Amino acid sequence: MVRNDQETEGRMATVPANPAKMIERGAPHLIRNEEQLATYTKALFQLTSVDQPTASEIEAIELLTLLIERYEEEHYTLPEASPADILRFLLDQHGLKQRDLAADLGGESVVSEVLSGRRKLNASHIERLSARFHVSPAVFFAGPFL
Repeated sequence: MVRNDQETEGRMATVPANPAKMIERGAPHLIRNEEQLATYTKALFQLTSVDQPTASEIEAIELLTLLIERYEEEHYTLPEASPADILRFLLDQHGLKQRDLAADLGGESVVSEVLSGRRKLNASHIERLSARFHVSPAVFFAGPFL
């Protein structure tokens, strides 16, 4: 089933002789619908909950992650969102008010100016906000919501 110029006892070669046969036998394949996405996501969660995954489990995690990401990138578009939009969303999700960010941004007036679009977040603001909300600093840059 597998071609390998240097056969290694007990190990499968890295070049499959018949990938179509592997798919027929149940190897992971491209995700085509929401049901498959749910199945693959469940399998990924199970694998990532293993305390000390084997090399094969790590490889499966990487493969499932790629397949899931590919499907999601093709089927779920992310809306355009300004840094102010994202900050408003985070405030809402965390049940916070503008005044709750005053210490992080340097005062209630700064928070108000940022949320109204009259002031941009600086690097220090972004650093504090990403730490507070446990998100990547990239989410506060203009463009698609990351």
